[in-house]
Amino acid sequence: QVQLVESGGGLVQPGGSLRLSCAASRSIFSFRSMGWYRQAPGKQRELVATITSGGSTNYPDSVKGRFTIVRDNAKNTVYLQMNSLKPEDTAVYYCKFLGGVTMTEYWGQGTQVTVSS
Repeated sequence: QVQLVESGGGLVQPGGSLRLSCAASRSIFSFRSMGWYRQAPGKQRELVATITSGGSTNYPDSVKGRFTIVRDNAKNTVYLQMNSLKPEDTAVYYCKFLGGVTMTEYWGQGTQVTVSS
């Protein structure tokens, strides 16, 4: 089973930036889609960003214009660039890859992002 290792989380002040990384243990070229989700205490997990194998991206209104998902096939890594961070962005962020053939979901271990002054 492919492993996903996340990094880049931490504490940042409102208006600051962070870049999250999700590194896969093998090539990411064949995955149907890759993306990021987040879950805050007491709330349901929500979609943050997705990118398909063809390069199409999608963002919910809550992060549109502030977050950008980027794929680097050579490094087997997907990034989430987060700018203009707000306290409501505080959550555990999870990356997820969707297999192109089996439709199997692969999840990272989660990384904490805290936005506070």
